[in-house]
Amino acid sequence: MSFDAGMLAAVISEVNREAEGFRIEKVYQPQNDEIVLLMRGREGSRRLLLRCGASDPRISFTTASRDNPASPPMLCMLLRKHLQGAVFCGAEQIGFERVAKLAFDSRDELGYPCKKYLIAEVMGKNSNLIFTDEKMKILSAMRVVDFTTSRLRQILPGMKYELPPAQEGKRDPRTETEDGFTGCFLSVPADMSAAKFINSAYLGVCPAVARQIVYRASGDISATVGQSDCKKLFDVFRSVFDDVISGRFIPVMVYDGKRPVEYSFLPLTQYGSENCRSFGSFGEMLDLYFREKDHASLVSARAADLQHAVNSSVSRLERKLDLQRAELADCARGEEYRRDADLIVANIYRLKKGDTDVRLTDYTEQSEDGSFAERSLHLDPRLTPSANAQKLYKKYNKCCTANRELTRQISIAEGELEYLLTVRDSVNRAETGADFAGIRNELEKAGYLRQKKGAAPAKSVKNTPAVYETSGGYTVLCGKNNLQNDELTFRLSERGDIWFHAKGVPGSHVLLRTGGEEPPVEDMTEAAEIAAYNSNARGGDNIPVDYSDVKNIKKPSGSRPGFVIYHTNRTAYVTPDAEKIAAMRRKD
Repeated sequence: MSFDAGMLAAVISEVNREAEGFRIEKVYQPQNDEIVLLMRGREGSRRLLLRCGASDPRISFTTASRDNPASPPMLCMLLRKHLQGAVFCGAEQIGFERVAKLAFDSRDELGYPCKKYLIAEVMGKNSNLIFTDEKMKILSAMRVVDFTTSRLRQILPGMKYELPPAQEGKRDPRTETEDGFTGCFLSVPADMSAAKFINSAYLGVCPAVARQIVYRASGDISATVGQSDCKKLFDVFRSVFDDVISGRFIPVMVYDGKRPVEYSFLPLTQYGSENCRSFGSFGEMLDLYFREKDHASLVSARAADLQHAVNSSVSRLERKLDLQRAELADCARGEEYRRDADLIVANIYRLKKGDTDVRLTDYTEQSEDGSFAERSLHLDPRLTPSANAQKLYKKYNKCCTANRELTRQISIAEGELEYLLTVRDSVNRAETGADFAGIRNELEKAGYLRQKKGAAPAKSVKNTPAVYETSGGYTVLCGKNNLQNDELTFRLSERGDIWFHAKGVPGSHVLLRTGGEEPPVEDMTEAAEIAAYNSNARGGDNIPVDYSDVKNIKKPSGSRPGFVIYHTNRTAYVTPDAEKIAAMRRKD
């Protein structure tokens, strides 16, 4: 689903309704391609996200916490200078394009009132955020476009802002007449998909909305122009865009099982009512839809070196283990070498130097009639029979030594691999720069990462586990990396606390603070759900979670961070719900 012009109209309507007249309190730039405006009014505060990168551009209110860099970028500092303290006057959509113009009442350098504008172009890889003065002169832009980048349109400070080039041949669906629609309808081939006709002939209509219009008109999303009734199709088309003009929008998201796959500003009945869910606001819906994508983008931007270090080490260990296991399998031939050597010694009186292929009596295998079995054996003709036997005994002894050493080395490598998988899980679930710093500190201590040459020694990172609260009011602590897991389990725990961990997979240590009481079953279940959700098994059903009194959890001497053992435990099977877990999370 793309963030089309209809979705932009819906979000602008929500933004104007909830935040017009709010004062800009703070400006943040968590990543290079997004700006967050913290706005405050009598009804409370709102965070307006303006994401204008090539990946998932959008505008919406957000409640998701975003980690900000220590040094704000130049655009952020300029916006702080001009917009902090300014009043948001409202937003408007320019034409029916994916361009939003946000107006602010600000003051110039001499203190006189003036207007400032933020123009968000939400256009895929061409998305941009442009800051202008009241005469539409460009003051700065998220992505500067000069003559070497584009000959058609430049975006440079000092230039006057101009709209992006119009899409040729496309019409504004809000002003379309029945005659105009009919003329377009009759001008296309009869075998063209009716949804493709709408999508290609009209501005700002994404494929999902085009299919929905066709579905409401004909009951079949794949209906062609020839199979569609022009009058019915126009009536549905007109009703959809009458709702857009009137500001009647419904935030709807489509699920494939538990995974969100589509969103829109109108009910998508083409997917069936059981797969659709409506929301109270577009901000809430878009936060949920983009949560995983935004997190993946954050990990990519902030933790590329961590991922590379961990993935390289994991790949190296997996290759090493494959070779060691193959070598260990070869060691199974040691008994064959010993048996052949014993066979030569037992029959040495029959052998002489130069023999190659011989048949020897195997005195260890006797049949019922009293005779002994015979086996064929190949000898090295350059060696004496005794030397052949000694050679085989040496191979046997070598296999025995290799078997012991390889078994030990494989055990060490498997432990190291298990540890690295827990680190990779921590990286994938990290949420803030502090989380990544904690993991980086852990990898530096373990020797997997080296500090940059000339850099100051890494400071220890204070462990701050995530905090949840169950429906019964009990506090639940959840480690975000292995150092935090150790801190939580062995330093922050108190007598009577209950420890949880997803069974058999990398995940967080979770501690239910009981205060010496016996917690109800509902709170125990919620703590188990938190442990399941904060593990590599997230997204599964009936996830097994081990739990035990924290006094039963032990850490072997010299073991790696996060590694514990326990023998007394019970197992619960839970299916965590992401929204429920998020609702229990306390804001940091």
